[in-house]
Amino acid sequence: MSNRFKTIFPSVRKPLIAMAHVPPLPGTPLYDASKGVQGLVDHVKRDTEKLLEAGFDAILFCNEGDRPYQLNAGLEASAVMARVVTECRPTDRPYGVDFLWDEQCALAIAVATDAAFMREVATGMWESDMGPWNPDAATLLRNRRNFSREDLAIFMNITPEFASAIGKRTPAQMAHSTVVSSLADVILVSGPMAGSQPDIKTVAEVREAVPDNVPVLLNTGARSTTIAEFFKYADGCIVGSDLKVDGYTWNQVDPERTKRFIEAARSV
Repeated sequence: MSNRFKTIFPSVRKPLIAMAHVPPLPGTPLYDASKGVQGLVDHVKRDTEKLLEAGFDAILFCNEGDRPYQLNAGLEASAVMARVVTECRPTDRPYGVDFLWDEQCALAIAVATDAAFMREVATGMWESDMGPWNPDAATLLRNRRNFSREDLAIFMNITPEFASAIGKRTPAQMAHSTVVSSLADVILVSGPMAGSQPDIKTVAEVREAVPDNVPVLLNTGARSTTIAEFFKYADGCIVGSDLKVDGYTWNQVDPERTKRFIEAARSV
């Protein structure tokens, strides 16, 4: 596995990373002004405590509530996300950050909060619900170096949700190229939306195309009922929706569902 990933998870064979979804941030259409920023902190802290108690190997904080998503974050968004992560981050295991969908903002939050890893779409050209999407891995990795965070692992999503590629390369070809030319620490494979499973054949083909020392993780659609099949190919997973009340992405974490998922994944 890549050095950064192995440093974060030195003794975990297939890490289970749980999503801590942040409710809508200030300025977004669904923001709850009556609860304010402290309400965001309280919500995420409750969810994080449940996930830590369940036994996940790491937590990934993300602004999942900010629908409709933007490709360029505002200053207030990065500031509030940094506060939420700082107040809710675990002290006994790794944590990461993500910002939908601004890779430079995610990096800034990671630097501000001492996160061990970040997740983002960093390569390719996409048509998306947010319009034309052209992420910039070159600037992202140069900024990681400029900010003295060479230890920060960057998980690169090569099949982003709410988008489709412009071009004819297969996910396997894109994954291989993302490792070789964009220096991804981890490759993520997603379904078409949050909570949606990718084609298991795609995960298998990506795993075959990527060097053995670079992990391939299931990024969306991890479920207690199917994780055993995906773990035949994936080196770990990021899970969010299956842990929520009724399996709905934007609900609160359900302790019974988290227990069910942990038991199913660990049994593999």
